[in-house]
Amino acid sequence: MSVIHEVATITSKGQITLPKPIRQALSVDFGSKVAFDLRGSQVIVSRVEDAEHEDPAIASFLALLERDIERGQNLSSLPPDLAQSMLAAVKRSVDLKAEIEGDVAL
Repeated sequence: MSVIHEVATITSKGQITLPKPIRQALSVDFGSKVAFDLRGSQVIVSRVEDAEHEDPAIASFLALLERDIERGQNLSSLPPDLAQSMLAAVKRSVDLKAEIEGDVAL
């Protein structure tokens, strides 16, 4: 393991900027999260792995949907053309970063 020694200055608001070599070594960038652990007089900085985001509204909706499925309530089949389109999409690879072409109807 290589040793990197960098110095950062604390601002009047108690903030620091992680030096670039440290950001690169941790593979963090804008929006990434880091953890600080105090061990004696040393501070250990480590990258925080992205946890799965949990949205309470989505969790409530999924719970409601699960109850309806269990009870057989409020369910109907998909229109055949939508089902075929979904099945066809499963077989295609999708670039999620690609620009969307044409009009999009929601």
